[in-house]
Amino acid sequence: MKPAAFDYYAPQSLDEAIALLGKHSTGAKLLAGGQSFVPMANFRVLRPEVVVDLNRIAALSFIAERDGGIAIGAMTRHRAVERSGLVQARCPLIARAVPCIGHAVIRNRGTLGGSLSHADPAAEWPVVAIALGATMVARSPRGERLIPAAKFFVGLLTTALAEDEILVEVRFPVAPARTGAEFAEVSRRHGDFALVAVGAQVTLSAAGTIAEARLALGGVGPFPFDAASFAKRLVGSMPADKAFEALGQEIASTLEPSDDLHASSTYRKEVAGVLVVRALRTACARAKEAA
Repeated sequence: MKPAAFDYYAPQSLDEAIALLGKHSTGAKLLAGGQSFVPMANFRVLRPEVVVDLNRIAALSFIAERDGGIAIGAMTRHRAVERSGLVQARCPLIARAVPCIGHAVIRNRGTLGGSLSHADPAAEWPVVAIALGATMVARSPRGERLIPAAKFFVGLLTTALAEDEILVEVRFPVAPARTGAEFAEVSRRHGDFALVAVGAQVTLSAAGTIAEARLALGGVGPFPFDAASFAKRLVGSMPADKAFEALGQEIASTLEPSDDLHASSTYRKEVAGVLVVRALRTACARAKEAA
C-alpha cells in the first residue's frame, strides 16, 4: 500500500511550521519520527491533505534543566533521551521506561512529541507523563498553552491539542534524593506494544518511610490510568509487599480494559495487579540504594 496524495511542506523553523499549520489546519498532519504516521498513511488509515514535516526544526530537539525541572523538546529522539546523563541522574522513571520502547531502530527515529501526540494507550511515554505529572507545552498562531498531562489524553489516540497546535516541549519534575523507579510491562514479544505497563516512582524519607509515590498504568483503557490517588495511600508507611499487594488488587478491580485479539480483559486486570506490586517493590529497593 502507498499513502494517498498529499501536499508536503518541510519548514525550517517553528514559526514557519506554526504558520503552515494555521493556514492548513483542516486536513493537515504533522510528521515527527514517522514510526506510527508512515505505516498508518501507507495503509490509508490516515489520509492527510497536507503533511508538515518537523524534522528540519533543530530548535525542537533538546534536553535541558530548566526552572527546577527537565525540559525535553518534542522532536528529541528516544535514543537521545535514553543516553542522556541528565535524564539518568534526575528522572529515574524516564530512564527506566525509554529502553522499553520498541527496538533500537525505533528509538533512533521515534520522538517524544510524536509518541505523546499519537496517544497510543499502550505506549510508554504517555504512562510516564501521567505518572510524573508532566506539563505539555503547545504552540499555535494564538500563542503558547500549558497542558497538564492529566488533561492532555482525552480518548483513544486523541489528545487535547487543537488542530492548529504543535506540541513543542514537555516538562518533567526532577526526582528528589532517595528516589527509585521502575517501568514494568508485559508484551507478546520483546519490542511489541505492552499488553499492560506500569510506571512507578517512589521517594523514601530519611527514616525509610514512603515520602512520595507516583504510579500510572498503560494498556488498560483508552488512555493511561492515573493511579495517583491510590499511590498516595502509601505515603507515611514503610515499604511492604502486603500493602503493595492490597493496592495492586484494588487497582486491578477498578480497571475496565476491553477484550481484544491480544488479551482478554480478565488477563489484563490480573497482569496489572501483579505488575503494580513488582514495580513498587523494585522502585523502593532502588530508592534504598540511592539513599
